[in-house]
Amino acid sequence: MKNKEGIPECIQKCGVEYAFKRIGGKYKGRILWHLGLKTVLRYGELKRTLPDITTKMLTQTLRELEDDKLIIRKMYHEVPPKVEYSLSNTGLELIPFIEHLHNWGKKQLETESAD
Repeated sequence: MKNKEGIPECIQKCGVEYAFKRIGGKYKGRILWHLGLKTVLRYGELKRTLPDITTKMLTQTLRELEDDKLIIRKMYHEVPPKVEYSLSNTGLELIPFIEHLHNWGKKQLETESAD
């Protein structure tokens, strides 16, 4: 979400639409959640944490989260290259809400399995 060009005005004015535009999708919430649990993760650790994600999709999603200033990418200039990802202050603000969604989802799964 680099700029507001091309985003309909109704979305720009709706907080829910804006939030889901930034964190929606199959992987963004999960990446944020795992970074909230572990504080810092390297690329390979994220790949192992999300076994269903392709390398291309993980790279793209991390770039989008970084562009949206939800995560911080720290690169160490060494051989082999080392890159760490962590939550920015803005990303940290989302964790209580993602935790609430996590708890709600677990409750719903338990309810469905009891039926």
